[in-house]
Amino acid sequence: MAADLILDARGIHAWYGSSHVLHGIDLQVARGETVGLLGRNGMGKSTLIRTLLGHVAQRDGQIHVHGRDVSRARPHEVARLGLAYVPEGRGVFPNLSVRENLVMAARAGRDGRRDWPLARVLQTFPRLQERLGHLGGQLSGGEQQMLSIGRALMTHPDLVILDEATEGLAPLIVAEIWRVIADIRGSGIATLIVDRDYRRVLSQSDRALVLQKGQAVLAGSAAELRDSPQLATLLGV
Repeated sequence: MAADLILDARGIHAWYGSSHVLHGIDLQVARGETVGLLGRNGMGKSTLIRTLLGHVAQRDGQIHVHGRDVSRARPHEVARLGLAYVPEGRGVFPNLSVRENLVMAARAGRDGRRDWPLARVLQTFPRLQERLGHLGGQLSGGEQQMLSIGRALMTHPDLVILDEATEGLAPLIVAEIWRVIADIRGSGIATLIVDRDYRRVLSQSDRALVLQKGQAVLAGSAAELRDSPQLATLLGV
């Protein structure tokens, strides 16, 4: 298992100023695996993701990507190791066209793979094909989310991290995003998913981890968590 790990994080702590937010969390993601990260709002899910990617300066613990120690690495150094991040705020460049947003991120994977060229991304997201010349700021929220995911795929990542990819979107767009997440999973790319719809997360995941007040309080296979009486209490549903 260790040889197959893309991400291996152990004993992760994080602070915002004097506020101790994460308390010794362990998280692993193997090649081709989908892991769900669950918990109510404010329990540390986004902070954990940002810590793993090097965005939180006050952090402690061991983080390895493909066996390389990135515990103190900067975000661009982590990204170059094959991690792609779809942030909660989408992160689209509003003054660049759809084509420019996609192409500016394009690069081969760590092993030279180019499984997700522009043509495949546009085939996956026909709406983007229709709006190639539009500026990022002219897109709807759902289209911006598609653009953000498409841009991540064009880095040919080993692991895609999706932070609230369906937040605030219309039901039809939400269904389309989940279809694409299933396609990503089917293509062999590992995924780490944060989303409020825990049922959909578990339906797409191999394993899941539940956070409460910055601590990992429940972990197991998606099937085990789906049947766990603790889950509804922890998620407040």
